[in-house]
Amino acid sequence: MDYPEKTCSIDRLVTHEKLVAASIAGRKTQQRRNGVYGYPNETFDLEGKTFVVTDLYQQKLGEMTDADAQAEGYPSLEMYRDLILRMHANMEWNDDASAWVHCFKAQD
Repeated sequence: MDYPEKTCSIDRLVTHEKLVAASIAGRKTQQRRNGVYGYPNETFDLEGKTFVVTDLYQQKLGEMTDADAQAEGYPSLEMYRDLILRMHANMEWNDDASAWVHCFKAQD
């Protein structure tokens, strides 16, 4: 698949302290961004642990499920949405807006 050019370094994919901890614990396996931060098979490190991007695709916010929010490290879609809106001042949740979903796992 042809992907667009990266909009940011893969090192910036997962940065929030709680989300780094959730990734290391295996509770977080996805990160949505408004641009591409890493391509499939690309690796990144979090506190000395290496992760590999396993998939990259676009998804409309309105297509997200509770399972997607849980893969992001949140208990529910409602909690995920509330936090995203608090983190990004003046943002509105638009079901038709797309995000790039970076799926990842710890490397063996």
